[in-house]
Amino acid sequence: MDKLALLFAGQGAQYVGMGKDLYVAFLESKAVFDKADKVLGFSLSKLCFEGPAAELTQTQNCQPAILVTSIAAWEAFRSVMSYGHFDVAQCPSAKRPERSEGLRVMSYAAGLSLGEYSALVAAGAIDLEEAVYLVRKRGEFMEEEALKSPGKMASVLGLDLAIIKDICRETKVEIANINCPGQIVVSGGIKEIEEAAKLAEEQGAKKVILLEVSGAFHSSFMQGAALKLGGELEKIKINTPQIPLVSNVTAKPVTKPEEIRANLIKQITASVLWEDSMKFLLSKNVTTFFEFGPGRVLKGLMRRIDETTQVTSIEKKEDILNLTK
Repeated sequence: MDKLALLFAGQGAQYVGMGKDLYVAFLESKAVFDKADKVLGFSLSKLCFEGPAAELTQTQNCQPAILVTSIAAWEAFRSVMSYGHFDVAQCPSAKRPERSEGLRVMSYAAGLSLGEYSALVAAGAIDLEEAVYLVRKRGEFMEEEALKSPGKMASVLGLDLAIIKDICRETKVEIANINCPGQIVVSGGIKEIEEAAKLAEEQGAKKVILLEVSGAFHSSFMQGAALKLGGELEKIKINTPQIPLVSNVTAKPVTKPEEIRANLIKQITASVLWEDSMKFLLSKNVTTFFEFGPGRVLKGLMRRIDETTQVTSIEKKEDILNLTK
């Protein structure tokens, strides 16, 4: 039997204007942004819709911004799949679906790094308000560590994993993301990343891109952030998800709250095993994927993993309305 999975965008997908049409068109999406604004004590919605871009891309801002935009898309999708289109102006009192509606035909959820929090919200494991608070703190902790221990990240295109592992051993950098065949991200100190980039080019990499990030994320440089996040996670109730979450850390499904909590802490310093996560889902006969949030990065990665797989990106109002045609 064919199965369906939910995928959620990670950091780097943000852009000014994201989520605005969802906010205007769907009561469910508006409620998501309004709740986030209340939790944070400032207008995250305005920052998403109007910028400025430099402020939106700050780690402590873009993490809650992407989560909220992703869940706004999910809630609009869920309402349409369950009951049809709700327009803020035309249907202010329409019946709202229960949270379980829209999940009944879904088999798994997964999110790229930050997107794992969006996946947990969609699966009913973490409340939206607590997730917004958590990822704001997560971003702050990561930014603090980046200032204490400056680092960089680089995306290496067109080299085998075995070669990159050798380069990492030689230069003392770490693998941050294994995204898809031919796309691996490394993380570490500034000089070490520059040395690793040079070696990768010498070894035949098609391209090495130094990423516009503020620190060496998904590496041991973030150990302090992991410890602080662990303290915050202890305060948060995690429920058993209504569908299994495929963890970035293990590329395997998790359903136990304490295992989810432990993996969210490990995720800060561990490699993101996205390619393996998608291969696991494909091995479980997942043939249809819905990608939620800004951008279409996950759809692009899946093309490199298995070009025959269908991925539908749910980012804007028209993406959702097209599903009803």
